[in-house]
Amino acid sequence: LCAAAEPSVSYQELKDLKKANVLHIDVRERWEIDRFGKIPESINIPLGELMEALQMDPMDFKQQYNQNMPSKSDPVVFSCLAGTRSKQALGFAMSLGFS
Repeated sequence: LCAAAEPSVSYQELKDLKKANVLHIDVRERWEIDRFGKIPESINIPLGELMEALQMDPMDFKQQYNQNMPSKSDPVVFSCLAGTRSKQALGFAMSLGFS
């Protein structure tokens, strides 16, 4: 789900990861979710909000996104429409100390 030269997963790998309780963050804009549909069991945090969201108080994160905030060692997968924004999201998360 990331652009070339970055870690990526196939559709089947993502399905398998979701069974293992990985957090899937879709970084598309809300209008894209409305137009193209929500990916099941993902949460939408538009790329422009991601840095702030990953630095929120866990209670605020839970309230805003209806999902527990990931710890810096939790498995997280980012997705978008073509891979460019998910690559940026990965960079943002890594810069904040996510592994």
